[in-house]
Amino acid sequence: MATYYEGIGRRKSSHARVRIISGSGKIVVNEKLLQEYFPRIGDSEAIVAPMRVTGMEGKLDVTVKVQGGGVTGQTGAVRHGLARALVAMDPELRTALREGGHLTRDARAKERKKPGLKRARKAPTYTKR
Repeated sequence: MATYYEGIGRRKSSHARVRIISGSGKIVVNEKLLQEYFPRIGDSEAIVAPMRVTGMEGKLDVTVKVQGGGVTGQTGAVRHGLARALVAMDPELRTALREGGHLTRDARAKERKKPGLKRARKAPTYTKR
């Protein structure tokens, strides 16, 4: 069996296990084709971005197992995992991926609700009397 390279990506509460292997450019996410799983155009563009930056688009087959979170979180997790898998395959691609911001884990997440407030920061309306 041919060797594959793996990368774990995370974003919000999503995590993705991405495996790449040399092939024809087929991308499968949770046993569905990329356009089936992520029908929004911007999502599939964001996922393929690390391969486009490194010139690997159409040269690798990608298999993804993604869990948790929503569509945007899963998109970011897959992109992050793909970038890490590309670095595992060829460490020389690190600088190109780093410049594109594909290797940085997006740490933004929902802020917790605080006591006495309606949401994380929204306070109830102040009434003098």
